[in-house]
Amino acid sequence: MAAVSLPPRQRPDEHPDVLSPVFWRDGAVVLLDQRRLPDEERWTAYDAWEDVARAISEMEVRGAPAIGCAAAFGAALAWRAQASPTVLRAALRAIGATRPTAVNLGAALHRIANAIASERDPLVEAQALWAEDLAACRAIGAHGAALVPDDAVVLTHCNAGALATAGYGTALGVVRAAVAAGKRVRVLADETRPFLQGARLTAWELSQEGIPCEVIVDGAAAHFLSRGEVRLAVVGADRITRNGDVANKIGTAGVAASCQTFGVPFYVAAPRTTLDPAMDSGVKIPIEERGTDEVALHGQRRAVPAGVKVRNPVFDVTPNRLVTAIVTEEGVHRPPFGFAAKPKA
Repeated sequence: MAAVSLPPRQRPDEHPDVLSPVFWRDGAVVLLDQRRLPDEERWTAYDAWEDVARAISEMEVRGAPAIGCAAAFGAALAWRAQASPTVLRAALRAIGATRPTAVNLGAALHRIANAIASERDPLVEAQALWAEDLAACRAIGAHGAALVPDDAVVLTHCNAGALATAGYGTALGVVRAAVAAGKRVRVLADETRPFLQGARLTAWELSQEGIPCEVIVDGAAAHFLSRGEVRLAVVGADRITRNGDVANKIGTAGVAASCQTFGVPFYVAAPRTTLDPAMDSGVKIPIEERGTDEVALHGQRRAVPAGVKVRNPVFDVTPNRLVTAIVTEEGVHRPPFGFAAKPKA
């Protein structure tokens, strides 16, 4: 069956109040095409794992937790279509190669493979992973809200909101929870070049909920920090190593360094699924580099002269010495960081 376009305002059946960019419905994975926001809200239902892999690769769905959820559903689709270990291995390899930096992707595929090996339904496992991420985001918000003073201006980078997770968000989950607690919060959202996740996605999410937000160019963050206008910065993460080094959207390390220079707390909000305790530091984190056109073109116009080379790493690593605290669903972790693998139940 071909992909099916759906009307706007899609929500998971079991959580109709939740904005989720990826969820399961009627034998298909429903995705919100984040490339089209804020101009168009387009939802598509995919019933083939190949389409899910393409959607991850082309950033139709993005954000480490959301990528993990999409990957899990994609693997479940592969197994439901043909319960063959050979087909499954090919699907896992293809999906796993789409976005190498986000640790959630490989962890989700590993979890589905283990479920199948243990003769558990991979779809049930994928749905459990999705529900766990949503619950984790709500818990992160509850813990992080205590770090937000009343009448605060919060600096964000990229999009770590509902659109990057199963729902509710990590960094924006902290903002949402602070607002729900009655605190007055205003957000300065870095536009986040070159894909503009802050300008297009963070601002869209916050405007939907009536939370005050202003978009600033990436280079303006240090200006506002230097003037004392920002009370704290909070960002998400794609991978956090055992020592607390943080891989996140390119430009995050610069924000963290500016925060330290001007004495502003720099917080990272992420679920435990983003932790990679097997990696001792950020030096070995694979950094994805994407195509030239994301930088060289501005819409349909060329922004870089023809023939000039472009470097387009989409993540950087913030060293742990610049991180004030890391907020997970288990609480607020402060230096010195030392994340161990979570004990198995």
